[in-house]
Amino acid sequence: MKSLLNSVIIISLIAVSGCSGYEKILKNPDISVKYAKAIEYYGKKDYVRAGTLLEMVNPFYRGSKRADTINFYYAQCLYHQSDYIMAGHYFKEFTQTFPRSHFVEEADYMVAYCYYINSPRPTLDQESTLQAIDAVQLFMIKYPQSNRIEESKKYFTELRERLMTKSYLNAKLYFDLGYYKSSIIALRNGLSEFPDSKYREEMMLLVVKSNYYLAEKSIESKQKERYQNTLDEYYSFMTEFPKSKYSSDVQKIYKNLADYLNL
Repeated sequence: MKSLLNSVIIISLIAVSGCSGYEKILKNPDISVKYAKAIEYYGKKDYVRAGTLLEMVNPFYRGSKRADTINFYYAQCLYHQSDYIMAGHYFKEFTQTFPRSHFVEEADYMVAYCYYINSPRPTLDQESTLQAIDAVQLFMIKYPQSNRIEESKKYFTELRERLMTKSYLNAKLYFDLGYYKSSIIALRNGLSEFPDSKYREEMMLLVVKSNYYLAEKSIESKQKERYQNTLDEYYSFMTEFPKSKYSSDVQKIYKNLADYLNL
């Protein structure tokens, strides 16, 4: 018990001493000391203290040979504290301010990676996903020989999948709510933008159904034209997916169309 108490006291004294030393560095007017300690803390992965000191010394080293190191390390400190929004902002600012720095390729990659991490699940707004896609594409264009290309391609594919899913979910929501005109527009936009979508078969089925239900609910003067549109979509669907798992669904619609249009 006594041994445990002694250990606690020793740890507490070390912690207080460490904190006291850090407080002294913060109050030290010598900028070079603050810079040296910031680099030391960074090397020890103490990103909170390193970031605080780097932010303090940054204005005094603008235009110097140390400026790019300070700014790059500061962005890295934010990243390692999981502040991906601010880290992405500072990495992007770095690439614009220090385009010739030997850190610039890594900074460009980190811009893309921070945006990638911030990309939300498909049910949410996808503005961050679009930013991430732009940043990943820019990185691959600027550094085609980079050893980060393969992982960048992986991120691009994953981000694009999120947009595909978002497109599908939006269109399906219109369909489920019975907004068939909006559903048709959203489905066609999604199919046009993502022709290789994994949801393509179901989306084309929903185009057929949306047209059919829209025709059903239309005034008599518009029904024939809209049933004809449905027939056209039926043929498009069956041409592309002749052995579709949804064949029974579209065949029922076709039978009703044939009766109405006297086929």
